[in-house]
Amino acid sequence: MEKQTTIKDLAVALNLSPSTISRAMRNASDIKPETKKLVRDLAEKLDYQPNRLAISFLQKQTHTIAVMVPNLDHVMATMVKGVDEVALEAGYTVIVCQSDESFGRELVNANRLLSSLSDGFIISLSSETKVFEHIKKINTKKIPLVLFDRVIDDLKVPKVHLDNFDGGYQATQHLIEQGYKNIVLLAGPATFAISNERIRGFEHALKQNGIPSNKNKIVHGSFSQQHGYEATKELLNQKERPDAIFAVSDRLAIGAMLAIKEKGLTMPDDIGLVGFNNEPVTSLLSPAISSVEIFAFDMGKATAKLFLELLHNTEDMSEEEVIIKPKLFVRASSLRNTNQH
Repeated sequence: MEKQTTIKDLAVALNLSPSTISRAMRNASDIKPETKKLVRDLAEKLDYQPNRLAISFLQKQTHTIAVMVPNLDHVMATMVKGVDEVALEAGYTVIVCQSDESFGRELVNANRLLSSLSDGFIISLSSETKVFEHIKKINTKKIPLVLFDRVIDDLKVPKVHLDNFDGGYQATQHLIEQGYKNIVLLAGPATFAISNERIRGFEHALKQNGIPSNKNKIVHGSFSQQHGYEATKELLNQKERPDAIFAVSDRLAIGAMLAIKEKGLTMPDDIGLVGFNNEPVTSLLSPAISSVEIFAFDMGKATAKLFLELLHNTEDMSEEEVIIKPKLFVRASSLRNTNQH
Protein backbone atom coordinates (compact mmCIF):
# COMPACT_ATOMS: atom_id res chain seq x y z
CA MET A 1 0.00 0.00 0.00
CA GLU A 2 1.32 3.44 -0.92
CA LYS A 3 2.34 5.53 2.10
CA GLN A 4 0.11 8.54 2.69
CA THR A 5 1.80 11.95 2.70
CA THR A 6 1.90 13.58 6.15
CA ILE A 7 2.49 17.12 7.44
CA LYS A 8 5.97 15.95 8.53
CA ASP A 9 6.77 14.95 4.92
CA LEU A 10 5.80 18.42 3.70
CA ALA A 11 7.84 20.03 6.50
CA VAL A 12 10.99 18.05 5.62
CA ALA A 13 10.61 18.75 1.89
CA LEU A 14 10.23 22.51 2.43
CA ASN A 15 12.59 22.81 5.41
CA LEU A 16 9.79 24.25 7.55
CA SER A 17 8.40 23.25 10.92
CA PRO A 18 5.26 21.02 11.02
CA SER A 19 3.39 23.78 12.88
CA THR A 20 4.18 26.26 10.05
CA ILE A 21 2.87 23.76 7.50
CA SER A 22 -0.28 23.25 9.57
CA ARG A 23 -0.92 27.00 9.94
CA ALA A 24 -0.29 27.53 6.22
CA MET A 25 -2.88 24.85 5.38
CA ARG A 26 -5.37 26.61 7.67
CA ASN A 27 -4.65 29.97 5.95
CA ALA A 28 -3.37 31.51 9.22
CA SER A 29 -2.71 35.28 9.00
CA ASP A 30 0.82 35.04 10.46
CA ILE A 31 2.10 32.97 7.50
CA LYS A 32 3.40 34.79 4.41
CA PRO A 33 1.34 34.35 1.20
CA GLU A 34 4.32 32.98 -0.71
CA THR A 35 4.90 30.33 2.01
CA LYS A 36 1.22 29.34 1.86
CA LYS A 37 1.51 28.94 -1.91
CA LEU A 38 4.63 26.76 -1.59
CA VAL A 39 2.90 24.54 0.97
CA ARG A 40 -0.33 24.21 -1.02
CA ASP A 41 1.44 23.52 -4.30
CA LEU A 42 3.51 20.74 -2.76
CA ALA A 43 0.48 19.36 -0.88
CA GLU A 44 -1.38 19.10 -4.18
CA LYS A 45 1.60 17.56 -5.96
CA LEU A 46 2.05 14.89 -3.26
CA ASP A 47 -1.75 14.38 -2.88
CA TYR A 48 -1.73 15.30 0.81
CA GLN A 49 -5.03 14.55 2.58
CA PRO A 50 -5.63 16.07 6.02
CA ASN A 51 -6.28 13.68 8.89
CA ARG A 52 -10.03 14.02 9.30
CA LEU A 53 -9.97 12.01 12.55
CA ALA A 54 -7.53 14.42 14.18
CA ILE A 55 -9.52 17.40 12.95
CA SER A 56 -12.69 15.86 14.37
CA PHE A 57 -11.07 15.52 17.80
CA LEU A 58 -9.98 19.16 17.69
CA GLN A 59 -13.36 20.43 16.55
CA LYS A 60 -15.31 17.92 18.67
CA GLN A 61 -17.54 17.35 15.66
CA THR A 62 -17.43 14.74 12.89
CA HIS A 63 -20.46 15.76 10.81
CA THR A 64 -21.78 12.21 11.00
CA ILE A 65 -25.16 11.13 12.38
CA ALA A 66 -25.66 7.58 13.67
CA VAL A 67 -29.10 6.20 12.77
CA MET A 68 -30.35 2.95 14.32
CA VAL A 69 -33.53 1.33 12.97
CA PRO A 70 -35.33 -1.94 13.79
CA ASN A 71 -35.15 -3.13 10.16
CA LEU A 72 -34.62 -1.86 6.65
CA ASP A 73 -37.99 -2.76 5.15
CA HIS A 74 -39.66 -0.38 2.69
CA VAL A 75 -41.07 1.90 5.42
CA MET A 76 -37.89 2.25 7.45
CA ALA A 77 -35.69 2.55 4.36
CA THR A 78 -37.92 5.40 3.17
CA MET A 79 -37.60 7.13 6.54
CA VAL A 80 -33.81 6.77 6.39
CA LYS A 81 -33.84 8.30 2.89
CA GLY A 82 -35.65 11.30 4.33
CA VAL A 83 -33.06 11.61 7.11
CA ASP A 84 -30.22 11.29 4.60
CA GLU A 85 -31.60 13.94 2.23
CA VAL A 86 -31.72 16.61 4.96
CA ALA A 87 -28.38 15.51 6.43
CA LEU A 88 -26.63 15.64 3.05
CA GLU A 89 -27.89 19.17 2.37
CA ALA A 90 -26.57 20.25 5.79
CA GLY A 91 -23.14 18.69 5.18
CA TYR A 92 -23.62 15.59 7.33
CA THR A 93 -23.06 11.90 6.59
CA VAL A 94 -25.51 9.29 7.87
CA ILE A 95 -24.30 5.96 9.30
CA VAL A 96 -27.07 3.35 9.50
CA CYS A 97 -27.29 0.15 11.54
CA GLN A 98 -30.27 -2.10 12.27
CA SER A 99 -31.32 -4.06 15.33
CA ASP A 100 -33.29 -6.62 13.27
CA GLU A 101 -36.10 -6.27 15.85
CA SER A 102 -33.74 -7.69 18.51
CA PHE A 103 -33.30 -5.98 21.89
CA GLY A 104 -29.91 -7.66 22.38
CA ARG A 105 -28.67 -6.43 19.03
CA GLU A 106 -30.03 -2.95 19.80
CA LEU A 107 -27.97 -2.93 23.03
CA VAL A 108 -24.79 -3.98 21.21
CA ASN A 109 -25.32 -1.34 18.52
CA ALA A 110 -26.07 1.38 21.09
CA ASN A 111 -22.83 0.62 22.98
CA ARG A 112 -20.79 0.58 19.78
CA LEU A 113 -22.32 3.86 18.64
CA LEU A 114 -21.51 5.39 22.03
CA SER A 115 -17.83 4.73 21.40
CA SER A 116 -18.02 6.04 17.83
CA LEU A 117 -17.26 9.59 16.70
CA SER A 118 -20.76 10.46 15.52
CA ASP A 119 -22.23 13.80 16.58
CA GLY A 120 -25.38 12.18 17.89
CA PHE A 121 -28.07 9.54 17.46
CA ILE A 122 -31.39 9.11 15.69
CA ILE A 123 -33.06 5.92 16.96
CA SER A 124 -36.20 3.89 16.28
CA LEU A 125 -36.65 1.09 18.81
CA SER A 126 -36.94 -2.65 18.21
CA SER A 127 -40.24 -4.44 18.85
CA GLU A 128 -38.52 -6.42 21.65
CA THR A 129 -37.39 -3.33 23.58
CA LYS A 130 -39.17 -3.14 26.95
CA VAL A 131 -36.49 -1.46 29.10
CA PHE A 132 -34.72 1.72 28.13
CA GLU A 133 -31.57 2.07 30.24
CA HIS A 134 -29.37 2.14 27.13
CA ILE A 135 -31.38 5.08 25.79
CA LYS A 136 -31.28 6.84 29.15
CA LYS A 137 -27.49 6.32 29.21
CA ILE A 138 -27.12 8.19 25.89
CA ASN A 139 -29.37 10.94 27.22
CA THR A 140 -27.45 11.21 30.51
CA LYS A 141 -24.20 11.69 28.60
CA LYS A 142 -25.77 14.77 26.93
CA ILE A 143 -25.26 13.25 23.49
CA PRO A 144 -27.75 14.70 20.99
CA LEU A 145 -30.55 12.14 20.57
CA VAL A 146 -33.85 12.11 18.69
CA LEU A 147 -36.28 9.18 18.81
CA PHE A 148 -38.48 8.60 15.78
CA ASP A 149 -41.42 6.44 14.71
CA ARG A 150 -41.16 4.07 17.69
CA VAL A 151 -40.74 6.32 20.69
CA ILE A 152 -40.92 6.22 24.51
CA ASP A 153 -43.54 8.58 25.92
CA ASP A 154 -42.07 8.89 29.41
CA LEU A 155 -38.48 9.63 28.29
CA LYS A 156 -37.72 13.33 27.92
CA VAL A 157 -35.99 13.48 24.55
CA PRO A 158 -37.09 15.09 21.26
CA LYS A 159 -39.44 12.81 19.30
CA VAL A 160 -40.96 12.49 15.83
CA HIS A 161 -43.80 10.04 15.34
CA LEU A 162 -47.07 9.31 13.61
CA ASP A 163 -50.48 9.98 15.14
CA ASN A 164 -51.14 6.24 15.31
CA PHE A 165 -54.40 6.71 17.22
CA ASP A 166 -55.80 8.81 14.38
CA GLY A 167 -54.62 6.27 11.78
CA GLY A 168 -56.44 3.47 13.60
CA TYR A 169 -59.52 5.63 13.94
CA GLN A 170 -59.59 6.61 10.25
CA ALA A 171 -59.29 3.01 9.06
CA THR A 172 -62.03 1.73 11.39
CA GLN A 173 -64.39 4.64 10.78
CA HIS A 174 -64.11 4.04 7.03
CA LEU A 175 -65.03 0.35 7.42
CA ILE A 176 -68.03 1.28 9.60
CA GLU A 177 -69.17 3.84 7.02
CA GLN A 178 -69.04 1.11 4.37
CA GLY A 179 -71.53 -0.94 6.39
CA TYR A 180 -69.17 -3.45 8.05
CA LYS A 181 -70.15 -4.40 11.58
CA ASN A 182 -68.06 -7.36 12.72
CA ILE A 183 -64.61 -5.83 12.32
CA VAL A 184 -61.54 -7.65 13.60
CA LEU A 185 -58.15 -6.03 14.10
CA LEU A 186 -54.87 -7.84 13.32
CA ALA A 187 -52.46 -6.21 15.77
CA GLY A 188 -48.75 -6.40 16.54
CA PRO A 189 -47.23 -7.71 19.81
CA ALA A 190 -49.39 -6.93 22.87
CA THR A 191 -46.68 -4.76 24.44
CA PHE A 192 -45.91 -2.77 21.28
CA ALA A 193 -46.81 0.92 21.71
CA ILE A 194 -47.40 1.77 18.04
CA SER A 195 -49.80 -1.15 17.59
CA ASN A 196 -51.58 -0.31 20.85
CA GLU A 197 -52.17 3.28 19.74
CA ARG A 198 -53.77 1.97 16.54
CA ILE A 199 -55.90 -0.33 18.69
CA ARG A 200 -57.05 2.67 20.76
CA GLY A 201 -58.14 4.42 17.55
CA PHE A 202 -59.95 1.24 16.46
CA GLU A 203 -61.80 0.94 19.78
CA HIS A 204 -62.69 4.64 19.84
CA ALA A 205 -64.33 4.41 16.39
CA LEU A 206 -66.31 1.32 17.44
CA LYS A 207 -67.47 2.99 20.66
CA GLN A 208 -68.40 6.20 18.84
CA ASN A 209 -70.62 4.19 16.49
CA GLY A 210 -72.22 2.06 19.21
CA ILE A 211 -70.47 -1.16 18.10
CA PRO A 212 -69.38 -3.34 21.03
CA SER A 213 -65.67 -4.18 21.29
CA ASN A 214 -64.12 -7.15 23.07
CA LYS A 215 -60.79 -8.96 23.25
CA ASN A 216 -61.90 -11.45 20.60
CA LYS A 217 -61.91 -8.63 18.05
CA ILE A 218 -58.15 -8.05 18.51
CA VAL A 219 -55.61 -10.67 17.43
CA HIS A 220 -52.03 -10.04 18.58
CA GLY A 221 -48.89 -11.42 16.94
CA SER A 222 -45.90 -10.47 14.81
CA PHE A 223 -46.05 -8.03 11.89
CA SER A 224 -45.25 -10.79 9.40
CA GLN A 225 -47.24 -11.77 6.33
CA GLN A 226 -47.27 -15.34 7.65
CA HIS A 227 -49.00 -14.26 10.87
CA GLY A 228 -51.54 -12.29 8.84
CA TYR A 229 -52.28 -15.36 6.76
CA GLU A 230 -52.53 -17.83 9.65
CA ALA A 231 -54.58 -15.53 11.90
CA THR A 232 -57.04 -14.73 9.09
CA LYS A 233 -57.38 -18.39 8.13
CA GLU A 234 -58.37 -19.12 11.73
CA LEU A 235 -60.80 -16.18 11.85
CA LEU A 236 -62.52 -17.27 8.64
CA ASN A 237 -63.12 -20.74 10.04
CA GLN A 238 -65.04 -19.38 13.03
CA LYS A 239 -68.82 -19.72 13.25
CA GLU A 240 -69.24 -15.93 13.27
CA ARG A 241 -66.53 -14.91 10.86
CA PRO A 242 -65.61 -11.19 10.57
CA ASP A 243 -67.03 -9.14 7.72
CA ALA A 244 -63.98 -6.83 7.75
CA ILE A 245 -60.35 -6.91 8.84
CA PHE A 246 -58.19 -3.94 9.80
CA ALA A 247 -54.50 -4.93 9.79
CA VAL A 248 -51.99 -2.63 11.54
CA SER A 249 -49.39 -3.23 8.80
CA ASP A 250 -49.53 -3.91 5.07
CA ARG A 251 -47.58 -7.14 5.51
CA LEU A 252 -50.34 -8.40 7.82
CA ALA A 253 -52.95 -7.19 5.31
CA ILE A 254 -51.30 -9.07 2.41
CA GLY A 255 -51.23 -12.26 4.52
CA ALA A 256 -54.92 -11.71 5.29
CA MET A 257 -55.68 -11.23 1.59
CA LEU A 258 -54.04 -14.56 0.72
CA ALA A 259 -56.19 -16.35 3.32
CA ILE A 260 -59.37 -14.58 2.12
CA LYS A 261 -58.73 -15.58 -1.49
CA GLU A 262 -57.87 -19.14 -0.48
CA LYS A 263 -61.25 -19.36 1.27
CA GLY A 264 -62.98 -18.30 -1.96
CA LEU A 265 -64.30 -15.03 -0.51
CA THR A 266 -64.36 -11.74 -2.41
CA MET A 267 -63.35 -8.26 -1.30
CA PRO A 268 -65.12 -5.97 -0.57
CA ASP A 269 -68.45 -7.83 -0.87
CA ASP A 270 -67.85 -10.80 1.46
CA ILE A 271 -65.19 -9.13 3.56
CA GLY A 272 -63.49 -5.73 3.71
CA LEU A 273 -59.76 -5.22 4.24
CA VAL A 274 -57.66 -2.20 5.27
CA GLY A 275 -53.89 -2.16 5.86
CA PHE A 276 -51.45 0.36 7.31
CA ASN A 277 -48.31 2.09 5.87
CA ASN A 278 -49.53 2.44 2.27
CA GLU A 279 -46.60 0.57 0.77
CA PRO A 280 -46.45 0.73 -3.06
CA VAL A 281 -47.50 -2.92 -3.44
CA THR A 282 -50.94 -2.21 -1.92
CA SER A 283 -52.07 -0.32 -5.03
CA LEU A 284 -50.80 -3.05 -7.39
CA LEU A 285 -52.70 -6.01 -5.93
CA SER A 286 -56.11 -7.20 -7.10
CA PRO A 287 -58.17 -5.89 -5.51
CA ALA A 288 -55.99 -2.96 -4.47
CA ILE A 289 -55.77 -2.71 -0.67
CA SER A 290 -57.00 0.36 1.20
CA SER A 291 -54.20 1.54 3.49
CA VAL A 292 -53.21 4.32 5.87
CA GLU A 293 -50.39 6.51 4.50
CA ILE A 294 -47.79 7.36 7.16
CA PHE A 295 -45.64 9.74 5.06
CA ALA A 296 -42.41 7.92 5.94
CA PHE A 297 -40.13 10.15 3.84
CA ASP A 298 -41.54 13.29 5.47
CA MET A 299 -41.10 11.71 8.90
CA GLY A 300 -37.43 11.05 8.12
CA LYS A 301 -36.92 14.64 6.96
CA ALA A 302 -38.66 16.04 10.04
CA THR A 303 -36.48 13.84 12.26
CA ALA A 304 -33.23 15.04 10.67
CA LYS A 305 -34.33 18.68 10.90
CA LEU A 306 -35.16 18.26 14.59
CA PHE A 307 -31.80 16.57 15.20
CA LEU A 308 -29.86 19.38 13.50
CA GLU A 309 -31.83 21.96 15.48
CA LEU A 310 -30.99 20.05 18.68
CA LEU A 311 -27.32 19.89 17.70
CA HIS A 312 -27.03 23.65 17.27
CA ASN A 313 -29.40 24.79 20.01
CA THR A 314 -28.31 25.66 23.55
CA GLU A 315 -31.89 25.71 24.86
CA ASP A 316 -33.63 22.68 26.38
CA MET A 317 -35.44 20.75 23.65
CA SER A 318 -36.29 17.60 25.64
CA GLU A 319 -40.04 18.26 25.35
CA GLU A 320 -39.99 18.84 21.56
CA GLU A 321 -42.38 16.57 19.69
CA VAL A 322 -43.29 16.46 16.01
CA ILE A 323 -46.46 14.51 15.18
CA ILE A 324 -47.11 13.42 11.59
CA LYS A 325 -50.77 13.14 10.57
CA PRO A 326 -51.74 9.97 8.62
CA LYS A 327 -54.20 9.75 5.73
CA LEU A 328 -56.32 6.81 4.64
CA PHE A 329 -56.15 5.92 0.94
CA VAL A 330 -59.37 4.10 0.06
CA ARG A 331 -59.16 1.38 -2.59
CA ALA A 332 -61.26 -1.53 -3.88
CA SER A 333 -60.60 -3.93 -0.96
CA SER A 334 -62.93 -2.00 1.36
CA LEU A 335 -65.01 0.27 -0.86
CA ARG A 336 -68.62 -0.99 -0.81
CA ASN A 337 -70.58 2.26 -0.83
CA THR A 338 -69.34 4.17 -3.88
CA ASN A 339 -71.76 7.06 -3.20
CA GLN A 340 -69.66 8.09 -0.19
CA HIS A 341 -66.38 8.48 -2.14
